[in-house]
Amino acid sequence: MTTGTRGAGDRMRTDTAVTDAAAGSEDRPGARVLALSARAGKLLAAHPRTRPLTAGLPRADTSPLRVALMGPYSAGKSTLVAALLRLTPSEAGALVDAAPKTQEATPYEWDGTTLVDLPGTQSGDDGHADAARRGVRGADALVIVTTSELPGETETAAILDALGPDGFADRSVVVVNKMSAENSDREVVIGEIRARLGPFAGRVPIVPTDARDYLDALHDPSLPAADRAALVAESGIDALEAELRRVLAPGVAGLRPRAQAYELLRVLADAERRWELDGEELDAALTARRAKDAVTAAREVVLSALHRESGVVADRTTAAGERVAAAVSDKNGTVPDRVARAVEDEEEDMAADFDAKFFSAMRTAFDTLAAEYGTRVPEPDAWAHDLETSGTAPDPAPEEDSPLSRSAKEAAKNGMKAGAAKAGEWFGKVKDGGHGPGSTAAAVVDKLSKNGVARKILDVGGKVTNGAEGFKPWGKTKAAKKLVGAAGKAQWVMDAIGPLTDLAGVVREQGEWKAVNDRRQAIRDRFAEQARARREALTDAGTRYVDEWIARVEQSLAGLTERGTRIDAEREAALTALAELRDEAARLAGPVPS
Repeated sequence: MTTGTRGAGDRMRTDTAVTDAAAGSEDRPGARVLALSARAGKLLAAHPRTRPLTAGLPRADTSPLRVALMGPYSAGKSTLVAALLRLTPSEAGALVDAAPKTQEATPYEWDGTTLVDLPGTQSGDDGHADAARRGVRGADALVIVTTSELPGETETAAILDALGPDGFADRSVVVVNKMSAENSDREVVIGEIRARLGPFAGRVPIVPTDARDYLDALHDPSLPAADRAALVAESGIDALEAELRRVLAPGVAGLRPRAQAYELLRVLADAERRWELDGEELDAALTARRAKDAVTAAREVVLSALHRESGVVADRTTAAGERVAAAVSDKNGTVPDRVARAVEDEEEDMAADFDAKFFSAMRTAFDTLAAEYGTRVPEPDAWAHDLETSGTAPDPAPEEDSPLSRSAKEAAKNGMKAGAAKAGEWFGKVKDGGHGPGSTAAAVVDKLSKNGVARKILDVGGKVTNGAEGFKPWGKTKAAKKLVGAAGKAQWVMDAIGPLTDLAGVVREQGEWKAVNDRRQAIRDRFAEQARARREALTDAGTRYVDEWIARVEQSLAGLTERGTRIDAEREAALTALAELRDEAARLAGPVPS
């Protein structure tokens, strides 16, 4: 029997310099895991909380694969080791009967690998459980040992944790030892074990064994060879060896990178737990968080009022524009004096209402903070808005250069430009529509026939009309034909349409109606633009006002929150960096077995 002589930590890991992580091809899984481990080392070493954990990070390791035997005390783990090592009765007795059982992880060389006999769990000794946990973390593969008495809830949970979160589902063999005990029905026991393994039942081999029977058969000189062979085969040790060799077939290069990736995940999880605050640090952080939440809530209350009330100002401005536009005279385009004065009063009212409601929200926020933090909280400065009313208040006198008259003039200019374009389209319709009954030209001639000046323009040497009386029977058709021809010529604008603009007929009537409507629309547009500009200006000015006060509040509370804020900032930065490393390690480890 050959046992290891290294220290407990060395038995779990052959350490070399972290800088060896870059050795070999960077494309190999092992190199990627070690490079990530080196990055984790720098992060953990940067703070006293996590610095001790750097000793547990995976490092370059080419030592033989480590197979840990995990299970409750008295499950026969040491006896299994003795059977696998083919120990003599005296050697097996020294190993198995050592009292009080296995105390720490003990390595044994077997078939080019290292078997690690771990202390039994559920012994009531926390030291045993901790040593077993450390042994599992340093293993490349597991032999999970239970007995024919079947695992209870606690043991079953430990097995499932090893197979699932610890990632050993594809690197384990479950051994059901002591199968030769009385009243042990092999098939029933195996079925119960499979049921307890749940989703892992089809992935993890289950090997029934009786290591004691194997050792007895191996070393009892009185047994006939045939009986010895039968007992050895029935003991299941040969089947266990076969399963172990299958699991370990990928070798160090195939198994260790994944084992190290899972170990890196466990170290990072330990680091995250180190950032769980307690004591004075937790109190300081909670104080800072409460203050931050209170200040944030105060700011949100005021900004909510700001957005609401600036929207009210915009809505009232737009509504005022609608009233002014509706009041524009159809005759001369003026706004009644009473409407203009009402809008001016509305301007003053909306400004006063905004000031009152906005500053009321500010006082509410101040009172709430002052109730919690007292005189530390500075009062907000007086609020003065920059809301101008001259941009929208209508002037009832159109001859003066009031905002309304400016709007009308501007709208008129735009209307003239738009009218020219529309005229071109209309001429095209006249030209292309022909001159027969029902054509556009005929409809125009019919309208113009009611005006004496129009009849003169359309007449051709008295051949179309009867002078002032009206058209001759065929005259309208000729007039329509003339109109179609003229529409196709450039001089139509000067020769025909130009003189007609002064007529009291339909063209002028439509033009005047359009001018009034354009003037109304221009007023609506101007008020709408002012509504948008006012809301934007009030929101910007109000936000600056609130933020300036909030900055003063935060400064005044700095003495109360500075330490907790710093602790929280360090914690958040560390947890963010750890989460990024954990995500990368999880990708290297592969899917979590389920």
